[in-house]
Amino acid sequence: MDYLIIVAVVAALLLILLPASIKIVYQYEAGVVFRLGRLEKTRSPGIRFIIPFLDRMRKIDTRTITMDVPSQEAITRDNVTLKVNAVVYFRVMHPEAAVVEVYDYRLATYQIAQTTLRSVLGQSELDDLLAHREKINQQLQQIIDEQTEPWGIKVSVVEVKDVELPSTMQRAMAAQAEAERERRAKIIHAEGELQASEKLAEAGAIIGKEPTTLQLRYLQTLTEIATEKTQILAFPLPLDLLSAFLPKKGKTE
Repeated sequence: MDYLIIVAVVAALLLILLPASIKIVYQYEAGVVFRLGRLEKTRSPGIRFIIPFLDRMRKIDTRTITMDVPSQEAITRDNVTLKVNAVVYFRVMHPEAAVVEVYDYRLATYQIAQTTLRSVLGQSELDDLLAHREKINQQLQQIIDEQTEPWGIKVSVVEVKDVELPSTMQRAMAAQAEAERERRAKIIHAEGELQASEKLAEAGAIIGKEPTTLQLRYLQTLTEIATEKTQILAFPLPLDLLSAFLPKKGKTE
């Protein structure tokens, strides 16, 4: 009878202690073990055993985490008020530091990303943010990564997703773009006129040297006019053709 009682007590203890001593660490996790409040070591994925009531394991997800930074209102260096949101990709590289060095590494990284986004935007101009966004992203990634490195966090990518401009600034930028297109059109038109005048000057010089060229050009013009269906045919008459009928110099009628 006493033997059965002992067996029952041992079985009850095993049922209580085994679940507390056996821990399953998944492949994407790291188990940080504390023994009597002191950091012992980090357990790799698999079935791990700890001492019940003495050891405590905290599992840390080591996969890449995507964090959305909501729209932050900021004033750029050229005094333009805008709203910008971003996304941050990071992962835990050192689980011990992520547990010991910071209370909540997710919340801390989130706050650092918010303040850094506003700070970088305040030091940048609007044209740099719109035209050189890759440079802004690299600067954000470098600053956030340096600040979260003591916590065992590695920030891999920071992307500015959307830039919301005031309606007045959008209209001003549209007017600026329209004026720029008109300026380019006028420059192209002026360059075309310049090239055409140069070619006309060259053609005039050649025709002036060779009178027969003028006659050929005259005949070509008549051919082009004759193809049109019209009752009235008007064409220029070169003065060279009338020279035979004009009085010559030094002679009278």
